[in-house]
Amino acid sequence: MSPLRQALADYLMVRRSLGYKLDRAGKLLIQFVAYLEGIGAEAVTTERTLAWAVLPASGRVSWWAHRLSAARGFAVYLHALNPANEVPPTDLLPHRPCRATPYLYTEDDIAALLTAAGSLRSPLRVATHQTLIGLLAVTGLRVGEAIRLDRSDLDFDRGGLTVRVSKFGKSREVPLHPTTLDALRRYLCHCDRLHPHPATPAVFISTAGTRLLYCNVNWTFLQLVRRAGLKPRSPSCRPRLHDLRHTFAIRTLLDCYRDGGDVQARLPLLSTYLGHVDPAATYWYLSAAPELLGLAAGRLERHLGGRS
Repeated sequence: MSPLRQALADYLMVRRSLGYKLDRAGKLLIQFVAYLEGIGAEAVTTERTLAWAVLPASGRVSWWAHRLSAARGFAVYLHALNPANEVPPTDLLPHRPCRATPYLYTEDDIAALLTAAGSLRSPLRVATHQTLIGLLAVTGLRVGEAIRLDRSDLDFDRGGLTVRVSKFGKSREVPLHPTTLDALRRYLCHCDRLHPHPATPAVFISTAGTRLLYCNVNWTFLQLVRRAGLKPRSPSCRPRLHDLRHTFAIRTLLDCYRDGGDVQARLPLLSTYLGHVDPAATYWYLSAAPELLGLAAGRLERHLGGRS
């Protein structure tokens, strides 16, 4: 193993021990080290890092900036070990990331997605995607969390599930409504009939009896979006799987406003339920809902009693 590859292995081990998954960054850095080895380089320089980052030449600046960011983190680590390694400036490829505008689903939108899932070819795919979309809609789970669920993570006696070692290495218990538990029971019975000997303990399985892959789930979801007739609301607001999580957060707060509850007191509970490290992350989920802002403004107006 070359010194650079050993250093990369050590870097990834240290970062992952701190809770960073680095799935995509890890793959990119393996490619970066292979590039350096291919040109006979034994150290990282700004020039070499930039030359690698802007590959392919037809890529977008956002992708180049992402590659540079991954390489720069590794360069910082290498520089601490040997000052001969250079750390590229942060403004070498200036790019301001633009967050997508959340696509907030209506009840009719979700019903249309479930109906569209009913048109999938195999009975197991139908059951899997209908149950998965339903679970995401009523719990706000991250897609990856749902895919990683094992049967042992479901507790029908206590009425909930356990999300294990998710983002930033956090685990949490998620209580479920009885109707959600019933839907999961039906799905598992369906799986046992259609695929009695799966190759995985996963809750959600493919027609091959294996755990679902995110890329396949996302591809199927985009097909369902088209079949359901859901259209982008703007260039930055398109239906995404992750927006089921946004929609859950918004609906939870809307219900709280409508029943006169203490919204500020419930926000930390919602943040914990969603698995956020900091409640500040939850506020981003709530920033794009006119109905929510309208209810908040109405409550403020009643509190002020007509005062300006």
